[in-house]
Amino acid sequence: MLLERIYDEDLAQAGYFVGCQAKGQAIVVDPRRDLDVYLELARKNGMTITAVTETHIHADYLSGTRELAARTGATMYVSDEGGPDWTYGPAFDGAVRMKHGHEITLGNIAVTAVHTPGHTPEHLSFLVTDGAQAEEPGFMLTGDFVFVGDLGRPDLLDEAAGGVDTRFRGAHDLFVSLRNRFLTLPDYVQVLPAHGSGSACGKALGAIASSTVGYERAFSWWSGYLRDNDEQGFVDELLSGQPDAHAYFARMKVQNKVGPAVIGESDELAEYTPERLRAELAADEVILVDTRHNTAVHEGTVARSLNIPGIAKAASYGAWVVDPEVEQRPLVLLAADVNEATQLRDHLVRVGIDSVAGFIASLEGVDLVAPRLLQPEELPGFDYDLLLDVRNRTEYAEGHLPGAAQLSGGRVMWHTDELPEHGTIVTYCQSGVRNSVASSALRRAGYDVVELDGSYLGWTRVPGNVPVTEASPVSKAA
Repeated sequence: MLLERIYDEDLAQAGYFVGCQAKGQAIVVDPRRDLDVYLELARKNGMTITAVTETHIHADYLSGTRELAARTGATMYVSDEGGPDWTYGPAFDGAVRMKHGHEITLGNIAVTAVHTPGHTPEHLSFLVTDGAQAEEPGFMLTGDFVFVGDLGRPDLLDEAAGGVDTRFRGAHDLFVSLRNRFLTLPDYVQVLPAHGSGSACGKALGAIASSTVGYERAFSWWSGYLRDNDEQGFVDELLSGQPDAHAYFARMKVQNKVGPAVIGESDELAEYTPERLRAELAADEVILVDTRHNTAVHEGTVARSLNIPGIAKAASYGAWVVDPEVEQRPLVLLAADVNEATQLRDHLVRVGIDSVAGFIASLEGVDLVAPRLLQPEELPGFDYDLLLDVRNRTEYAEGHLPGAAQLSGGRVMWHTDELPEHGTIVTYCQSGVRNSVASSALRRAGYDVVELDGSYLGWTRVPGNVPVTEASPVSKAA
């Protein structure tokens, strides 16, 4: 058996390639939409991808299940659990719809669906049995059910998908899934989750790639509650301290349920000249995406451009500032060459941003403006209407500037009703990167924004500045 973990550092997301070497057949679990990594694994190992599936209707990235099936002819398998509200849409009419216990066979390998609701009602985990070596499963692909050191959050449907108090049912379901599904497995079963450290799908995800049932049974934060059958204690701890859910999660939920658009093989990106970019910017036909670090952006950037700094977090930050359901203009990326631009585009399509038109290698010959900055020591005498902390609420609770309201960078463009219609907004994050991303989107939307240079860390270095450490609610500006 071949089992490969394909990990996206940008979104902290893991998919899996499971193949039978004897039969040359493979299944991909939880794929993303840029497919080269899966196609190359199949080619290198002389395998055909005959099946593709996913653990649940994802919120943090756009599924590549339909994309991979269209490219390879693989059979799609999706959950048929969770009730009618969680049924995949007509775009999946050709898919096999799985109930608990459904088995996918790939030569000597059996992949068995296990209904593990909690994170979402339709959630499936997959037990993998390597029939060439064992008669019992040795691996569990747990999706967003069990992570290394944590569990998939059950409040995401409330936070990002418009649910009302679904978190309590979800927390109960998680407790039952752990008790009746997970903890009944042998200790030796390896746990292979769909996310790692940095994902917003849990609050304390480990950076280690895998675990075992025995390790989680012995050392996870939740194991004592299960051992004592203390469901209320489990629910209380599970629901406390969860990070902000990014607003784009709601769009992902809908699109993944209905069926993401199939983009097919992409053409090579066109390289823009300064003349062409100037003309299309003047006609408001495109949006320039400045991909440099905020320190370079602060020296000068294109007016009304968006800052998505670098390839590494392009999907994460791109989804903060581009809503493709609202913004129809094509994107032009600042990139050194076509290879860098292609990598950036690949990251953006993972969150459904399919509108990249081309790239430009330099901003030389294009008019630039410098974003407004405020030094920390100038803040007390500065006239502003809102001081806005764009970090997560957990960071805000640990320490924030006096008088600051909190609205995380991944939510601010969807909650502009909490911003003043007129006047100046001073923004900050921890060090300045997230602040630059969020501020670029606010400026493009017409807000008068001044970035606090050095952000929170810079402010704390000023003698006499003392952060507020108790949690306080977001204040709504007049």
